[in-house]
Amino acid sequence: MSKNNSNSTPTIKNRKARHEFSIEETYEAGLVLKGTEVKSLRNGKASLNEAFAYLKDGEVWLRDMYIKPYEHGSYSNHDERRERKLLLTKREIAELDKNVTQKGYTLVPLKLYFKNGYAKVLLGLAKGKKKYDKREDIKERDMKRELERKYKGTYKVNM
Repeated sequence: MSKNNSNSTPTIKNRKARHEFSIEETYEAGLVLKGTEVKSLRNGKASLNEAFAYLKDGEVWLRDMYIKPYEHGSYSNHDERRERKLLLTKREIAELDKNVTQKGYTLVPLKLYFKNGYAKVLLGLAKGKKKYDKREDIKERDMKRELERKYKGTYKVNM
């Protein structure tokens, strides 16, 4: 039996992010959490839809990520939308700081998952898409889907 429990723990994705932004680079960051937050995440009770990351005093923070309060938690349950610190190396933070200060770049969380028992966030250095860029992506996706439908049942195997 493998040690990686990636099949049992859910992966929370921000599907809207790839539609709204073009992702230039990705970074894997650790997440500082409380105990009840970890239990809720393991149950898949979280959302990254409105979340974003920002730099403050040489640290990276994640804001507006929703983690549902743990049902069996006591009075010490967590605040559902509190700011959470992200763990990155100094080099990565310096690189992000340099890139984010450029016009139009932002840090968007793409995915939240567990790796070797630790909660990780996949951050994307992103630039906002224009409306016509989104339309191009939709056209491309529709054309690819059409081709897949067209050629799906045409291949025959001779036995």
